[in-house]
Amino acid sequence: MTKADILQPKRHVGSNQHPSIGQLALQGLAKPTNLYIAPSFQHMFMDIIQFLRSDQLVANIQSYFGVQVTPVTKDFDEVYTKKNNGYQASNNKYECVINNKFWYYLFKFGTELGDELFYSMFIPFWFWNIDGAVGRRVILVWAIVMCIGQAVKDIVRWSRPEYPAVKLQNKWVLEYGMPSTHAMVGVSIPFSVLLFTLNRYQYNIMVGLVLAVLWCTLICVSRVYLGMHSVLDIIAGLALSILLMVPLVPLVDQFDNYFITSPTGPLLCLVLSILTIIYYPASDKWTPTRGDSTMIVSVCVGVQSGSWLNYQTGVMSSAELSPPYAIMWPSFVMIGCLIIRTVLGFLIVFATKKLAKKFFYNVICSFLRLDPDVIRKSKNTLENKHKAIVELGCTYLTYSSVGFNILYTIPILFRLLGIERPTFYTEI
Repeated sequence: MTKADILQPKRHVGSNQHPSIGQLALQGLAKPTNLYIAPSFQHMFMDIIQFLRSDQLVANIQSYFGVQVTPVTKDFDEVYTKKNNGYQASNNKYECVINNKFWYYLFKFGTELGDELFYSMFIPFWFWNIDGAVGRRVILVWAIVMCIGQAVKDIVRWSRPEYPAVKLQNKWVLEYGMPSTHAMVGVSIPFSVLLFTLNRYQYNIMVGLVLAVLWCTLICVSRVYLGMHSVLDIIAGLALSILLMVPLVPLVDQFDNYFITSPTGPLLCLVLSILTIIYYPASDKWTPTRGDSTMIVSVCVGVQSGSWLNYQTGVMSSAELSPPYAIMWPSFVMIGCLIIRTVLGFLIVFATKKLAKKFFYNVICSFLRLDPDVIRKSKNTLENKHKAIVELGCTYLTYSSVGFNILYTIPILFRLLGIERPTFYTEI
C-alpha cells in the first residue's frame, strides 16, 4: 500500500445515498474558496487529517501492541457495482494473531468502561454507596454529551477502520465511527466526577486527576487497538466532549435543582427526552445509536424522577453540615452493609430489567396489535417502523423503570432492612 492509497478518503461502497456532511466537509476543504489559504498549508492540513483517519495508522498501532495480521491470499476480487459505477477491490481473507495477551485483556476491559454493562454497575453503585448529589449531576452530563455524540455519528456518517486494520470486536460494527462516543464517555464521566467532587470532598486533587486521565486514556487507546475507531475519531470525540462540558458543568447545578425541587421537573424531563428520541437525526441505514440514546435518556429520566419523588415526599432533606466533607475510612460494619446493598441491589436491578423488558415488549405489541414473536424475528431496517416503535418504546419504559428503582424503590428496601447509607437522603 502506497502513501497515496493511505491518504485517500474512504468511500461507502454499495450506497446510492447522498453524501454525508463528513464527506462534503472533506470535499469542501479540498475546493478553492473565496478565503485565500496558502496551498502548502491547505495540503498539509489535509494530509494530517487523512493521516489521522487512515486505516494504516490504526494497523500500525495494533501491530505495536502485538496484533499480527497475515493475509491468507494475495488475490483481490474485483466486483462491479452499478450503484457506484465502478469496481471495488476487496480482500477480507486474513488471519489475526494476538501476540500479547496482556494488552488484549487490558483493552477489552478498557472498552467495557464505555458500554452498557459498565453503566448498569457504575450508576447504582455510585448512588447507593458514594454520593447521590454528584451522581445526578454526572448522569445529566453523561446523557447530554452521549446523545449529542451519537446523533453526530449518524449525521457525519464516517465508516469505521477497514483492512489493513482489523476489528477485534464486532459489537459496534453497525454504527458509524465519527466521533468516538467511547472517547466522549472517557471524558464526561471521570472528569465530571472529578469536577463535582472537587469542592464537595477533601482529597488529593492530583490523585483524582491522574485517575481520570488514566481512565480516559485506557478507553481511547482500547478503541483504536480493537480496530473500532481511527485516531481522528478519538480526537474528535475528546474535543467535542470537552467543548460540550465547558458550558454544561456550570449549568448542571441549576438543572439538577430544578428537576428535583420544581413540581414540573419530571414533566419537563419527560418531554425533553421524548422529543430527543422522536427528532433523532435520520441516517442512511439502520444503526443502534438511536436505541442507545433512548436507553441513556430513559435512565436519566428514571433517576431524576426517583430523586424528585424523594424530595417532594419529604424523605430527602438538606444535610446539617456543609461541604467540603472529610473522607473517612469505612468500618467493617460499613463495608458489610456496602456489600449487602450492592449484591441485593444488583439482583433487583437485573430482575427489573429482565421482567420489565419482556412485559413492556408484549404490552406495546398488544397495543399496536402486533405479534411479539414476529416483531422480534424481523430485521432491523429503516423501513421496519413497527419494530422501531416497539423496541424504542420498550427500551424507554424498561430503563426509566430501572433508573427509578435505583433512586426510589431500592433505597426504601435498604432502609427497611437497616442497611441504608446514612447520608443517602441528605444529598441534594
